Amino acid sequence: MKNFALIGAAGYIAPRHMRAIKDTGNHLAVAYDVNDSVGIIDSISPQSEFFTEFERFQEYAQQLKRNPSSALDYVAVCSPNYLHHAHIAAGLRLGADVICEKPLVPTPELVDELALAEKETGRRVFNILQLRHHEAILKLRDKVAKAPSNTKFDVELTYITSRGKWYAESWKGDNRKSFGVATNIGVHFYDMLHFIFGELQRNVVHYSGVAKAAGYLEYERARVRWFLSIDANDLPAEVKGKKTTFRNIDISGEKLEFSEGFTDLHTVSYQEILAGRGYGLADARHCIETVNVIRSAVPVKGEQGEVHPFVQLLA
Repeated sequence: MKNFALIGAAGYIAPRHMRAIKDTGNHLAVAYDVNDSVGIIDSISPQSEFFTEFERFQEYAQQLKRNPSSALDYVAVCSPNYLHHAHIAAGLRLGADVICEKPLVPTPELVDELALAEKETGRRVFNILQLRHHEAILKLRDKVAKAPSNTKFDVELTYITSRGKWYAESWKGDNRKSFGVATNIGVHFYDMLHFIFGELQRNVVHYSGVAKAAGYLEYERARVRWFLSIDANDLPAEVKGKKTTFRNIDISGEKLEFSEGFTDLHTVSYQEILAGRGYGLADARHCIETVNVIRSAVPVKGEQGEVHPFVQLLA
């Protein structure tokens, strides 16, 4: 049984990590968050220590380190995006391996910094890239691999997940903290595309705003028009007023259906990490490089056939 700490216990994604720790037969020793709305712990690990001040959390973890039976084996990081690097580095220096949510860090330079921290501490960083474990994604990857090597698939990716006024007031609405909508809600899609279609060859942005972004990505095996939004006004007429989310991935005229099967993917990710097959810094680098370019790119008009149809609606 491994000892875990959790940083960011009050966040949206934290319960999935808590359940993954429990479901893999391990022990959540201590959790931390500046907010104290963490009642979910009672149903998963009520005996866990909890702190709302990082200094007290860190000191407690240092005390645990003195005894091999209580020392932390892993630190799970679910804090706001802009704190990931600092919290990962702190976890490594506590003598633990670190499991972090996406986006791992905003830039390739910070990936290099974490690689240095790994060398300094002898510990590892793992990124949750759960779509790589989804059955539908694995089947599509296999299909692409078996297609003739000169085949390039035409992909249209649309993801609209409506957010209310609270979003703009939270850290997620601050680009300095979330790194923008393409990074915050898009990074796992970019990782999925790389996982399926290979190396990225071209990256162009057609629209970039606070609530939405769009562009064109060309991979070894695919040409991708993408559109991401948190604006309910972008929902197609057929779902507006009925659903708050619209997700569609069309691959050469065939829809990729992966609405189901998400529930246990964090647990699967933990199982793979614990078995020595987790995704590390090298695996995460590609999607970090992709969003780093998107974030800094100047939008262009776009060539014929490369612009997502929803962009034309914005005009």
